[in-house]
Amino acid sequence: MSNPSEIRDVGPGLLPCRCPSGRRAVVLTALCLTPALAQSPWMDKKLSPDRRADLVIEQMTLDEKIQLVHGAGGFDQSGPRSNGGAGMIAGIPRLGLPDVQLADSAVGVRAAAARGRYSTLLPSTVAEAATWDLKLAHEYGALIGRELRDQLYNSSLGGGMDLMREPRNGRNFEYVGEDPILAGKIAAQFVRGLQEQNVIGDLKHYAFNDQETGRTIGDVKLGRRAMRETDLLAFEIAITEGQPGMVMCSYNKVNGDWACENHYLLTDLLKNTWGFKGFVISDWGATHTAAKAANAGLDNEEPGGRYFGDALKKAVESGEVPMARLDDMVHRIVRTEFAAGIIDDPPKGRVVDPFHGAQVSETIAEQGSVLLKNINRQLPLNAAALQSIAIIGSHADTSVLSGGGSAQVDPPGGGPSIFGGPVIWFPSSPLKAIQAKAPHARITFNEGADRNAAAALAKSSDLAIVFVNQPTSEGKDLSTLTLPDNQDQLVEAVARANPHTIVVLETGGPAAMPWIDRVTAAIEIWYPGIRGGEALANLLFGDVNPSAKLPMTFAKSDADLPHPRVPGMMLLPGSGGRALAPFDIDYTEGLKVGYKWFDAEDKQPLFAFGHGLSYTTFAYSALTATMGQGRSPAEVTFTVRNTGDRPGAEAAQVYAALPAAAQEPPKRLVAWEKVTLAPGESKQIRLAIEPKFLSIFNEQKNDWDLLPGSYRFLVGSSSRSTPLAVTVTH
Repeated sequence: MSNPSEIRDVGPGLLPCRCPSGRRAVVLTALCLTPALAQSPWMDKKLSPDRRADLVIEQMTLDEKIQLVHGAGGFDQSGPRSNGGAGMIAGIPRLGLPDVQLADSAVGVRAAAARGRYSTLLPSTVAEAATWDLKLAHEYGALIGRELRDQLYNSSLGGGMDLMREPRNGRNFEYVGEDPILAGKIAAQFVRGLQEQNVIGDLKHYAFNDQETGRTIGDVKLGRRAMRETDLLAFEIAITEGQPGMVMCSYNKVNGDWACENHYLLTDLLKNTWGFKGFVISDWGATHTAAKAANAGLDNEEPGGRYFGDALKKAVESGEVPMARLDDMVHRIVRTEFAAGIIDDPPKGRVVDPFHGAQVSETIAEQGSVLLKNINRQLPLNAAALQSIAIIGSHADTSVLSGGGSAQVDPPGGGPSIFGGPVIWFPSSPLKAIQAKAPHARITFNEGADRNAAAALAKSSDLAIVFVNQPTSEGKDLSTLTLPDNQDQLVEAVARANPHTIVVLETGGPAAMPWIDRVTAAIEIWYPGIRGGEALANLLFGDVNPSAKLPMTFAKSDADLPHPRVPGMMLLPGSGGRALAPFDIDYTEGLKVGYKWFDAEDKQPLFAFGHGLSYTTFAYSALTATMGQGRSPAEVTFTVRNTGDRPGAEAAQVYAALPAAAQEPPKRLVAWEKVTLAPGESKQIRLAIEPKFLSIFNEQKNDWDLLPGSYRFLVGSSSRSTPLAVTVTH
């Protein structure tokens, strides 16, 4: 029902909109068009988004153009038209342009509790990457897109994909690993799935926001070749394959220029080389100038208009910023609104479907949890053979961990969603889920604060399952890979007391495990989402066969990393581990990101990139390879066979070693395919490999270069397990 007293005057050319009683007033212009406006030429759906944008821009005043290139304030600062999200771009009702309602939505829609709403917490996006499954990445984005529309948002601020150069980065949980091809293709499917729901998608943080320490003052130093072959290759793949409506520029500087006023990144590369048609939006407060930023390629300042309001208007009027550049900024924004469908099919609002969301979340948690170790087939568990189980640590009696900052989703029943705020645990009980699988066993919980009591419980039980955690959040990095709060000592004590000890890790990225040789099994569940406990139980008891693979390398210790300390982190009293002054972030490892560093430096990782065990086994055979001619792709063919007694899925990985003249790290991931096989079943896999993935970036040519020489293709189950190899000449 509508309340006549809540009719809002939305401006000339539109009929009044009625807002349901008690609901925040949100302008949904496509529902309120007058006949005259509906007949405007730019409302013709048969025209291209570019043409429609041109037509509507012809009708705009200078002030209206300026209004579109900056935000109206973050959260509720933009007034009653705000939907309560991270920000809003005020629309132009007389022209039928809606408000763009922007929502943080990395792993689910943030800050729903403030509006009395529910949002599904999905597993962290690093778990999405660990599935190595493009279809699941697509569904991950689609679910977020649906829930955004359900809550009257038409734009997402998710899509994080900075590479894991720094394994202690506080935001690794909301990124997609260390490899550019894996990250790029996962992110592309995420944004495609999201935008298919008629929501504007985003990819961020462009570029090299690979650590939180000093993110607003640090200057990333990196050569152009290393840039193009690492983080920027990931963005290139995601942008060209995913076609996002927005790209968010980052806080940091890159080689001397702020990312949000870096002409090379925003114009030369993103728009001119990659053909990006959407608009560049700044991270919140990442704009530093009016004219320089606009001329460099920034299209929209958030969350307000400090630089792209009156200051930009004066710069346009004086000619410091050409009117053509302002028109391009506006064109990109309006074109994106038409292309995304938010004008023709705006969100109408409905109750979020928590049941569908929970099922998707549980599936991704099951497919994204990595079985790291499994000695003597400790897993899967046999419920009939267990009389007693000790559950120890990490609030496993009630809940699972979530990541903090702008990716924080409110738990059911409300709760804080504060930037950089406290750790939040979600109500999904591993203990209860395990009890449901083993109803006849005595299952006892110990919080783990007293190691002796925990060890005593473990000793009196058939099996001990220790839960350990590593909370991470936007705004700060970890100082070390070592687990906090003496959890390593807890695991050691339990493992000494019971030879059948399983460790469950809830972390946002890699963790050191000095106890790994003394436990029988370990499984990484990341931050597993609203059904994390249930997903874990399905894995532990074999209802689901693990198939996830690590999207990053786990180092044994900080000493094995390219930077034993996070660049710029000064651990002085009172600093909280944050940098205290502007500094250079000199990524001296260059091309050697993640597994490429460990290969090049001949370091043994704790667990390799691509590693992940199953309850069945797989064999590889019959590898052949051919190099393509000209621009045609190379092709690799091989066979995978399930040699075990359970159905299972294997992410079969193809790596390439380039000719010595390339001066590259020893190998790089170039392709993969995830295949599901019944016991005894085999499948021939044929993969085309893009020439760019076998090339180096030639700085002199300013282009990719496929060198002549010998190319060695390696195939297997991880970067350190490649039983097949063949060499071909180009």
